[in-house]
Amino acid sequence: MRKYVDFLVIGSGIAGLSYALKAAKFGKVCIVTKGKAEESATKYAQGGIAAVTYTPDSYEKHIKDTLIAGDDLNDENIVKITITEAPERIKELIELGVEFDKNESGKYDLAKEGGHSEFRVLHHKDQTGLEIERILLTRARENENIEILENHFTVDLITQHHLGVEVNRRSPYITCYGAYVLNNENRQIDTILAKTTLMATGGAGNVYATTTNPAIATGDGIAMVHRAKGILEKMEFIQFHPTSLYHPSEKPSFLITEALRGFGAVLKDIHGNEFMHKYDTRLSLAPRDIVARAIDNELKISGEDHLYLDARHLPKDELIHHFPGVYAKCLSIGIDITHEMIPVVPAAHYICGGIKVNEWGESTIQNLYASGECASTGLHGANRLASNSLLESLVFSHRAVIHASERINEIEYCHEIPDWNAEGTVMNEEMVLITQSLKELQGIMTNYVGIVRSNLRLQRASDRLDILNRETELLYKRSILIEKICEVRNLIKVADLIIRMAKERKESRGLHFSIDYPKANEIGTIYFNPED
Repeated sequence: MRKYVDFLVIGSGIAGLSYALKAAKFGKVCIVTKGKAEESATKYAQGGIAAVTYTPDSYEKHIKDTLIAGDDLNDENIVKITITEAPERIKELIELGVEFDKNESGKYDLAKEGGHSEFRVLHHKDQTGLEIERILLTRARENENIEILENHFTVDLITQHHLGVEVNRRSPYITCYGAYVLNNENRQIDTILAKTTLMATGGAGNVYATTTNPAIATGDGIAMVHRAKGILEKMEFIQFHPTSLYHPSEKPSFLITEALRGFGAVLKDIHGNEFMHKYDTRLSLAPRDIVARAIDNELKISGEDHLYLDARHLPKDELIHHFPGVYAKCLSIGIDITHEMIPVVPAAHYICGGIKVNEWGESTIQNLYASGECASTGLHGANRLASNSLLESLVFSHRAVIHASERINEIEYCHEIPDWNAEGTVMNEEMVLITQSLKELQGIMTNYVGIVRSNLRLQRASDRLDILNRETELLYKRSILIEKICEVRNLIKVADLIIRMAKERKESRGLHFSIDYPKANEIGTIYFNPED
């Protein structure tokens, strides 16, 4: 099948849906999502969305908190743009029907999370992302200019490469013409030609064995842009959420929202003793990288598998009212958080780098935009401030629509693009090869490229990954395409980029902490643009 659209959107989370709703005013929109449309990382975002709402908060305070959390590796201009445009984007969400919690006086019931100096996080109980996803998806399905293709997996972006033109990362005019998309129902690969394309595919948490990300978070967009010769950056900065529910048999790991610590819950060791005073004066509300490293160190000292988050001292009715999702989830596995401590462990949560974009969401490939977790806007720097991610998606999807809509009538389709040329002819019946490769990859990344790293660990990871990469590429080329092998291939590429960029960063900074560089030094930003 060959389809022509004005705006192609890959991904159905907050970044993709908010973009699609606005783009639909200027042309036909097609949203491609590999699972059900509602299954995105947005759905699992518990805490909320940060924005300056009331005094004594201010833009200056939010900007300062973001820069401190990002270890001053942020783009200060991007930080200012994001924070100052936040109230208008929040207003638009509310107008669409999103309901944020209010207190008895009718004002928004703002939460305070790690790294924030003020109460500024708007939320809907502990299910903020679910509420936003529900409203945006409902509005998208109501819009006659928006088509949603569920169970469609985007295999690759279409560029000059598919016309036989050689391009590299230094080519000034690489252009995106759309994407090749695998229809999982009939196993046919369709050609979708688009005037503009938005990459909104989310993160890649499944590169690690333990993650809060849904199963769909396999780094597809990042890997596709890399193959298309786009520029990526800051992939070494992987945020591990300090508190996921310790329940080893379950994937993804259930997130214990940071807002619970903002509400007063306290981290304790296996013996029930507080320990954060040994690491930071902000105690349990220190930024995530500090808390995650503190927990990692306590686990190494004790040899235990988990620590605890204690909410027993908090008012029972208020605790259940504000965190019904956490309460219900813990109760389902036999833990009453009003009487028992919650077992927690860090889990891979968020990639702070990704597809390099400018202030309008433009990537280094013409007519290709990126927003959300797959994009590196410059907002986060070396570490993401809690609850800034949903905000970032709204701001940059909005700005991308402005830029794309102004150019849409000047862009023409590339009719010469050929349909997909399938190399593989063998139906892979040995799924064990793909499954085992994924397990090996996750073991390598968890053990060698986790919260704390070293040059030796990174080199060992790189050596092991080379073998996996060669094996997977051979399997990919000989097999009839299925989603699973594409996902593993993408994860291996993302892992390779994380390792290579981590090896290039000769300092400990933000989320990249190496025992070989125990003290951060001011050597500036490193941009790593691999040529292969």
